[in-house]
Amino acid sequence: MTYGQLLQRRDIILLDCVSGSTAYNLNTPSSDIDKKGIFITPQRDLYGFNYQDQIANSTNDEVYFEIKRFLELLTKNNPNILELLNTPKQHIIYKHPVLELIKPADFLSKLCLDTFAGYAQTQIKKAKGLNKKINNPFEKERKSVLDFCYVIQDNGSIILSDWLKRHDLLQQQCGLTKIEHFRDVYLIYAASANTDVSFKGIVSGPEADDVQLSSIPKGFNPLATMNFNKDAYSVYCRDYREYVEWEKKRNQARYESTLTHGKNYDAKNMMHTFRLLNMAEEIALHHEVRVHRRDRDFLLKIRSGAFEFDDLMEMINIKLEDIKSLYEKSELPERPNVDVAENILTEIRYELYK
Repeated sequence: MTYGQLLQRRDIILLDCVSGSTAYNLNTPSSDIDKKGIFITPQRDLYGFNYQDQIANSTNDEVYFEIKRFLELLTKNNPNILELLNTPKQHIIYKHPVLELIKPADFLSKLCLDTFAGYAQTQIKKAKGLNKKINNPFEKERKSVLDFCYVIQDNGSIILSDWLKRHDLLQQQCGLTKIEHFRDVYLIYAASANTDVSFKGIVSGPEADDVQLSSIPKGFNPLATMNFNKDAYSVYCRDYREYVEWEKKRNQARYESTLTHGKNYDAKNMMHTFRLLNMAEEIALHHEVRVHRRDRDFLLKIRSGAFEFDDLMEMINIKLEDIKSLYEKSELPERPNVDVAENILTEIRYELYK
């Protein structure tokens, strides 16, 4: 079933809500409208091959969970699912009466410490990642294997390109042989212009991802010893690939906002970090999920870049310790009761498939 087909089957939608920043009371004039909901698979599809546990639009800002998947995630205290279950009434477009069987209080547990704090840690990583990408941008031209090759000289080393220049050589004129028992260490040979000998070169071309070896005739002596720092090259390739992908997919408005406030971290991610931690704290204290944020002003202040990144991290570390202490003393169960969820699922299917 496609997303479009789901929308045409209003009879199988059990919950339809506005979610995201609007439900959080954190929306701004530029905010998008996100939606989440629950549907029940038609009985025939449930018995056949067409069961789907989740259906979303192409941009993933409108997501609907099959009732079984919803309850499974609920027993894991997934923050998105707990938020959906506790959507403020003014943001509920439609709710089937059968969902009254699902009581939020039946599913809150100490597991919320791990899940909400875990999501918060993910937001911190994203914020740090943007910090790193802004402050350490990659050059457009990708480095090659040759940029990670170093030649031993005197009591140190020099980069291969400098060594080649000093010896008036091109990499294509050189050949390598591997030194046994030394990882990624090679002897460099060079063919002079007045001989018929030629070598393969140090690399096969600019797109090569490793050095290459040559057959060396007898009588040739090596000119130098070289190391290819393959580990550093692999890390660089991964980071470069991630950077290019990030440039393609980044939200330009958020990126420009980050540059505008000048703090060089994704302030929206940090805002959600505090939202998640505050919600985790409220669950421990009040045994309820408060989606509508009364701390809107503070959270939007974070989003505006009013705080230094290090100051926010210090606040987060203090808050995490406080929250851990609250959960240690909390009377919440360790985990939700899976049997309760299974009984609810059975009852809902029985009721709606009659």
